[in-house]
Amino acid sequence: MEVKQLKFLLKLLEKPGYQSKITEIKPTPKMKASERDSICRSLSEDGYVAYEKDIKQFRIEPAGKGLLNSANAAELPISEDEIKVLKAVKQKSMTPGKLKIKADKQKILHQMCDRGLIEATKTQITQVWLADGGKDYLATKYESDSTTLAFTPKMLSDYVSFLRQYFAGKAPTTAPSARTSQTAPLSTTNAPKPTDDAILQLIKDLDYELGTDNYLPIFHLREKLQPPMTRKEVDEALYRLQGDDKIELSALAEVQLYTPEQQAAGIAQIIGGSLFFIIHTD
Repeated sequence: MEVKQLKFLLKLLEKPGYQSKITEIKPTPKMKASERDSICRSLSEDGYVAYEKDIKQFRIEPAGKGLLNSANAAELPISEDEIKVLKAVKQKSMTPGKLKIKADKQKILHQMCDRGLIEATKTQITQVWLADGGKDYLATKYESDSTTLAFTPKMLSDYVSFLRQYFAGKAPTTAPSARTSQTAPLSTTNAPKPTDDAILQLIKDLDYELGTDNYLPIFHLREKLQPPMTRKEVDEALYRLQGDDKIELSALAEVQLYTPEQQAAGIAQIIGGSLFFIIHTD
């Protein structure tokens, strides 16, 4: 890992829950925003961080055109605001600021991107947080043979504090919200990644084993799936299961019951906090 990438991770250790606005992360004082965002995306691809982004420019996809031209468009499962978006972008790409809708524009646009109706052609990172892969790397895999001090005393202090919390969190606890599962991880780093059906079965097994009454906190599932899966892959699998009506995802209301690290394992939303609980529907 490059020094600038490592500094990016160490800067996140300064923030509550290891989560921050991207504009508050400056690996070096004079680093340009474009380089910072590039580092963020690179770290995300490796599973070390995850981030939220705003759509700054978008265009219509063939599926969107087909839906808009459908004779039965009014009977399809699409909202009036989504139809307005498709009509506005039918001829050429555009920016959210030109949309004349009252609903949360970013929420609508992200939903439409997920459904393949539009494509985001320009995005901007807004929030970033340390993923489980980044925590594991900093705690168990980072090594350096450099004899030059490249980090500030504050960075080193935050790193030591992180290590204490990380390894303290590995100890058993009697708190109901942090009970330890006896279910072994589904696979190792080199094994094939689990199918959606296998993930659904793991959700049911963990819920039964931990006695979470069909409200399984996501961090329990991440402990079993990351690795071999990345945070993004787990999120996408949960969204697919939700789309197939096999699970529901619910937000966290009583944040005081969970540690910042456990809260950070949720799926951040543009509005309404993070999705934190998994509810299987059968």
